[in-house]
Amino acid sequence: MMEDAAKQLAEHVTGRPLFFCGIGGSGMLPLAQIAKGAGHEVAGSDRSYDQGRTPEKFAWLASHGYSLHPQDGSGITDAQQILIASAAVEDTVPEVARARDLGCDRMSRAQLLSTFFNAADVSVAVGGTSGKSTVTGMIAWILHEAGYNPSVMNGAVMKNFVNADNPFASARVGDERLFVSEVDESDGSIALYRPSIGVLLNVSLDHKSIEELRQLFGNFLAVSGCAIVNYDNEEARFLAERAEQKVSFGITHQAADITVEPDSIDQSALGIRAALIDNRRREVFPLILPMPGLHNLSNALAAIAAVGVAGIDPGKAAYALRSFDGLARRFDVIGTTDTAISVIDDFGHNPEKCAATLRTLKATPGRVIAFFQPHGYGPLKQMGHELAQTFARELDGDDVVIMCDPVYFGGTVDRSEGTERIIAMIRDAESGQDGQSAAMQAEHIAAREDCGQRILELARPGDRIVIMGARDDTLTGFARDLFEHLG
Repeated sequence: MMEDAAKQLAEHVTGRPLFFCGIGGSGMLPLAQIAKGAGHEVAGSDRSYDQGRTPEKFAWLASHGYSLHPQDGSGITDAQQILIASAAVEDTVPEVARARDLGCDRMSRAQLLSTFFNAADVSVAVGGTSGKSTVTGMIAWILHEAGYNPSVMNGAVMKNFVNADNPFASARVGDERLFVSEVDESDGSIALYRPSIGVLLNVSLDHKSIEELRQLFGNFLAVSGCAIVNYDNEEARFLAERAEQKVSFGITHQAADITVEPDSIDQSALGIRAALIDNRRREVFPLILPMPGLHNLSNALAAIAAVGVAGIDPGKAAYALRSFDGLARRFDVIGTTDTAISVIDDFGHNPEKCAATLRTLKATPGRVIAFFQPHGYGPLKQMGHELAQTFARELDGDDVVIMCDPVYFGGTVDRSEGTERIIAMIRDAESGQDGQSAAMQAEHIAAREDCGQRILELARPGDRIVIMGARDDTLTGFARDLFEHLG
């Protein structure tokens, strides 16, 4: 029945013009690329386009045949158009009102993506609270190096696929019969996908309660042809019983199908290496990653396990990852000054992602100056306490945390609880550790520009400055400006 519904949806979409509301967003832009590659006429609007933000992105879209319009409804002209808009887009947005007046169909980003995804002969979906984009990029690169031509939908720019013609390579248009995509649980849309191979990286608090996440991810594993499950994550391991067929991976869970020799793990500021073990065949392979952090080692195991189901030998998969360049805004080192001050651009925005980044930084010497821009008032209210605990736990007395106000581009969201509450909770958590008051600086400075000036005042030789946050493409520019001033 689900297959029939998916087929009907695909037939309904085939050949029709698509209009993307928010076409420049990290989720919409790659989907627009996939849709155009599938032969659709693609148009769109974006608030950032109207505001003159990230003009190079919109110039690229216009030069590659995407029709751009002001966000005033003028781009909706034909009842045959399908409006692609997230559920968060309010009915008062001009495109939504105009589409309703013309009788245009409306689909969410996930509905359209799942239409392309579910039509593939072999489909790989990557789910979990954190690490999805990196693992999706790893799987895509391994498949590419193995001679395949996957279509890939990602939420971040995959550096290996960037070229002069496509600087915004968060998507890869390839063979529509082989599709790799990260899938999102935050809006419940993960339920739309029917993957041949479903990867579950972790389950932890983000946009939904743990109870809701258990149901969503459990159902995801149940409908996957083969599930790839992180046995180091207790919640994921618990849900693995929902899968009919599974392959396990883990660093600390030595009984997992794909693991590593613990004593072989060698970390540096630039990468990590270990002896990869395939317990199913008792084989060992060298695994060398040009990116640091135990979380990336775990990500690599997930990717290797996933492509193994598709028929790629673990040794060949591990070798391919030696040339994996990573993703933009995933522990992306902007540069290091002559005085050894490094600036790092990072997507960390929920407790688990932030913890992974901070642990990677603390694995090597040097003070950390962590700047954090919350990605919305709603998420800050949902996970503020856990975020505060994360910063207080992962950083030391010599480190610094600076936070600005949450990103806000308009709308009716409740803005009564802001960043100052998180800073207060960090200080409270610090004072409660070991019964003593810690010396770590934690500051709330409302404007991001003023945060930048404060960071420049504080920076000293050997510091690692990490810029963290999501849903705002200008953060990378902020990180680059900081580095230029430091240099």
